[in-house]
Amino acid sequence: MAVSADVGNGKGLITIDLSNCNLAHSASLIRQACLDGGFFYVINHGIRQELFEELFDRSRTFFQLPLEEKMKVLKNKDFKGYTPLMDQMLDPSKQSTGDCKEGYYIGFEVAKDDPHATKRFFGPNVWPSADKLPGWKQTMEKYYQEALGVGRRVARLIALSLNLEADFFDKPEILEEPIAILRLLHYVDEISKPELGIYGAGAHSDFGLLTLLVTDEVSGLQICKNKDAEPQIWEDVHPLRGSTLHRVLLFGQERYSVAFFLEPGPDCLVECLPTCHSGSNPPKYVMII
Repeated sequence: MAVSADVGNGKGLITIDLSNCNLAHSASLIRQACLDGGFFYVINHGIRQELFEELFDRSRTFFQLPLEEKMKVLKNKDFKGYTPLMDQMLDPSKQSTGDCKEGYYIGFEVAKDDPHATKRFFGPNVWPSADKLPGWKQTMEKYYQEALGVGRRVARLIALSLNLEADFFDKPEILEEPIAILRLLHYVDEISKPELGIYGAGAHSDFGLLTLLVTDEVSGLQICKNKDAEPQIWEDVHPLRGSTLHRVLLFGQERYSVAFFLEPGPDCLVECLPTCHSGSNPPKYVMII
């Protein structure tokens, strides 16, 4: 499932207002959006526009550094740090090159001697030099915490939409101590050529519980609500100021976005939710951890 908190008008996408006191209504809308395709807009989420602007300014500043500087903070084994241009290929069956983007992963920060530090995706982050980018780390940490708060609020509405208690996902092993990854993305000023297998980001579905996405004002994001359709129908998702199959096409302009991937903690037992099975409708898959 992907949630867009972008900064326009999204054709056919439901908008969830987090300031709405009628939680049952918001939960009903989320249920409808998830059954329809898995994408919806979120407004009145509480993150200030000034923080979004600061976030994108810092992101641009990093990606404008010389490659040799960016390579000093190359992604480590815990998926934290810089990923170069073309490093990822999301749809190998249709792509002739890697994605025309570069990125930067930031995760939950814990000290090396913390018990969680040995678990994948935990441990210290990789940060650019404060001499090169003063204040950069602080901006990212602030946005990370605010996005995590929004993600938890959306998850409570998802719980209600599934006829669960609102705090169902607040358990320590789920979202109290989640795997949460912030990823800065910079798409270069190329032109996508799907017929030649060239994309900003190939078609893919996000895994995990939900993705919060904020973009600049350059369009390019597309979603496909029925991945099994022949031919597939791709719809543009336009930025709205203030997981379905999706991809990014480039039209000769640089494009920046920031994704926040929210997933259950590493000790979470993944199993069919209690309201989603019964004696006559047993779980389709075995539980895993």
